[in-house]
Amino acid sequence: MIGFLVHRLGWSVLVLLGVAALVFCSLFLTGDPAALMMPPDASRAEIAAFRHAMGFDDPLAVQFLRYLLAALRGDFGISLRFHQPVLGLILERLPATALLAVTALGWSTIAGFVFGIVAAVNAGKWSDLAVRLIALSGQAIPVFWLGLLLILVVSLHWHWLPTGGYGTPAHLVLPALSLGAYYMSAVTRLVRVSLIETLRQDYVRTARAKGLRERRVVIRHALRNALAPVLTVQAMQFASLLGGALVTELIFAWPGIGRLAVQALQNRDFPLVQAIVLLAATTFVVVNMLVDVAYAVLNPRVRL
Repeated sequence: MIGFLVHRLGWSVLVLLGVAALVFCSLFLTGDPAALMMPPDASRAEIAAFRHAMGFDDPLAVQFLRYLLAALRGDFGISLRFHQPVLGLILERLPATALLAVTALGWSTIAGFVFGIVAAVNAGKWSDLAVRLIALSGQAIPVFWLGLLLILVVSLHWHWLPTGGYGTPAHLVLPALSLGAYYMSAVTRLVRVSLIETLRQDYVRTARAKGLRERRVVIRHALRNALAPVLTVQAMQFASLLGGALVTELIFAWPGIGRLAVQALQNRDFPLVQAIVLLAATTFVVVNMLVDVAYAVLNPRVRL
């Protein structure tokens, strides 16, 4: 087990180094970063002074090493737009994004499991067809269109909930519904397929032959073995949500990391953009590693 952990940790470190290199090099793809970061009316002397202050006149290897060492200390530089430490800005927006991510993933997971189980147990019947239509609709409807539709109907026509903002549970309902609809559909289809395949296994037939109730066969025997692919998908979805639900946060004026990323791009705030991309990639890598470790604990064959 220790060897497996060391192996996965080593690959995770290599992936993060590669991502850090790509994020660092992206700053130089469009030309002189000092000229891009400075105002259009800046003089050559001002651009040269800014280039020297930011260390852009040093060799690339020196700049990359300095960038890595600073990132390990949590120092991602100063925001060019907000004139504050980049890490502080991201941590300030993280609770809002985490709240939206947990809420959206929570209700979508519960609803997806319920719909998936109903569809799998009643495969080929009308209830299975209805669930599949709901799941297909949830994955086919764009998030921005669903969000705007919810605002028009629920907020502007019925006056039930606010159109956007942050601060109360009422502000959370529409963004969470809009964001979680797609993930609910994905979980529903995945649980249905996995559970139908598991219900055809020999040990499930044996459990039924012993006279066990159908509910116990499905929940205690079949569902537990159908959870592995769902675990992977949900872990990756949670990592992507923590990286910033960009469209949803923009539509509902939700003050999260996704909206912050858009503001950073609009203002050419490259240090902030780099930090958001690097932290989002780190979240994906860490969550993926934790899922692999969980697999190794649940199934010793994975360690081989």
